[in-house]
Amino acid sequence: MISTNRLKSVDFYRKIPRDLTEASLSGAGLSIVAALAMMFLFGMELNNYMQVRTTTSVIVDNSLDGEFLRIHFNMSFPALSCEFASVDVSDILGTNRLNITKTVRKYSIDSNLKSTGSEFHPGPIPEVLNHGDDMDEEYGEGSVSLTSEAFEKFSHQYPILVVNFYAPWCYWSNRLKPSWEKAAKIIKERYDPDVDGRIIMGKVDCTEQSELCRRHHIQGYPSVRIFRKGSDVRDNHGHHEHESYYGERDTESIVAAMETYVAPVPKEHQKIALEDKSNQTEVISKRPAPLTGGCRIEGFVRVKKVPGNLIITARSGSHSFDPSLINVSHYISQFSFGKKLSIMMLSEVQRLTPYLGKSHDRLTGRTYIAKHGEADANITIEHYIQVVKTEVTSLRSSTDFKLLEEYEYTAHSNLMESTYIPVAKFHYEPAPMQVLVTEVPRSFSHFLTNICAIIGGVFTVAGILDSILHNTFRLMKKVEIGKNF
Repeated sequence: MISTNRLKSVDFYRKIPRDLTEASLSGAGLSIVAALAMMFLFGMELNNYMQVRTTTSVIVDNSLDGEFLRIHFNMSFPALSCEFASVDVSDILGTNRLNITKTVRKYSIDSNLKSTGSEFHPGPIPEVLNHGDDMDEEYGEGSVSLTSEAFEKFSHQYPILVVNFYAPWCYWSNRLKPSWEKAAKIIKERYDPDVDGRIIMGKVDCTEQSELCRRHHIQGYPSVRIFRKGSDVRDNHGHHEHESYYGERDTESIVAAMETYVAPVPKEHQKIALEDKSNQTEVISKRPAPLTGGCRIEGFVRVKKVPGNLIITARSGSHSFDPSLINVSHYISQFSFGKKLSIMMLSEVQRLTPYLGKSHDRLTGRTYIAKHGEADANITIEHYIQVVKTEVTSLRSSTDFKLLEEYEYTAHSNLMESTYIPVAKFHYEPAPMQVLVTEVPRSFSHFLTNICAIIGGVFTVAGILDSILHNTFRLMKKVEIGKNF
C-alpha cells in the first residue's frame, strides 16, 4: 500500500500554516476588487454564451412549398366599390385568373376606412347572356326620367322603385335601353301607378345627374337598383335599403323579375299579401347593393414562383366604366408572402427577428393617394416588389432543429397616368436564390474554460499586485528605519 506521506508528496496545493501568514489592508482591498472583477467578467461571459450566434449563406432556392407562393393582403380602397372590385392574377407563363373570390373577402367601408356592415357578397357578378332585345320597331319611353328631387319623391311614394342608372356613351346601356323601355311599358300597364301604385320603373342619366349617381356609388353602367319602401330608411339622405339587379337584360327576363319583386307587396286598398311567386329569377338576379363607395379587400392568392402581377381594379363583362371616376387610392394593412406561422413558432420568431432583416412587411401601414385633379386624370398605382426567401435554422426545439421560413422583399411604388381603367398593380419578382441563416450552438466546454480562465487569471493578477504592494511597503519601512539610525 502507498503510504500517506508518499500520497501527500503529489499535492499541488501545499498549505502554509495559518500562524505563518499575515493579513494586510492592501491584500483585503485587492481581494474585494478581485472578487468584483470575477463576478463582472463571469456575467459578461454568461451573457455572451446566451446570445444567438448565426451564420448567413446564399444558396439556390430549394423551398419546401414547391413551385407555388402565397400572397397575403389586407387593403382598403375608400373610393372603389365592392360591387365591381376585382382581384386578378397573371404571370409570365400565361396564367391569367380574373375576379378571384374563393380566398378573398370584401367588406364595404366608409371614407374613414371603417366597416359599414358584414361581408359583401363574395361571389362573382353573374354573366349576362342576353344584353337586350334586337327590336326594329319604335319602343317609346316607358320609364320615368328621374332627377334628385323626383327620386326622393318616388322612393318614398312607391313600395318598389326600380332605377336604371345609365350613361348615353355606354355600349351596354344602349343595348339595354330598348328592352328596358318595353318592360317599363308592360309593368306600367299591369300596375298602373295611379291605380295600383306598387311599382314604378325609372332611369337616371349619370352624365346629367352626376351627384345623384355619386350618392348611390354608381361606378359601372348600366347599374339597375331596386329600392324598397319601408322601415329600412337609411339615416344619410333618407335613402331606402336597395339591391342590384344582375339578371338577363331582355324584356321577358326583366318583366319576370319585376313581377317577382312586386308579388309580396299588397295593394293598399286590400292590405292582403299576395301569394309569393318566388322563382329562380329572384335568387340569381339580385344581390345587396354597396352601402358605401369604399371596399376593404382581404385574403390570399396562390401564385407560381415566377414574375407576375396582382391587380385590383373595377371589372365586369357586362358594364362600362368611366376611367376618370375610378379611384384606386388605397391603404395597406398587410402585404406579405409565404405561409402564416403557427402560434408555437411565434415566440421563436420574436427571438430570431433581429436576424430576419425586418423587411417582410415593407408596404404595411402605407397609404397611396391618387389625386384626380382633372376630369381625364386616370391614375394607376404600381408597386414593384423584389422577393427573397429567408430560411432560419433554429436549435431550440424538442427535435434536432426546426426551420422558419419567411419571404422578405423590397418595394418601389409609382403613380402614373393611364388612358385605361386605373388599377392598383403589385408586380412581384421572386428571386431564384435564398438566404440561409443558421444558428450556431455555443460550446459549453468553451464556456467552462473561459470561466476557469477568468477566475485563475484574476486571482493570479491580484496576487502579483498584492506581492508588489507588500514588498513596496516593506522597502519603504526599511528605508524609513535606516534614516532614523
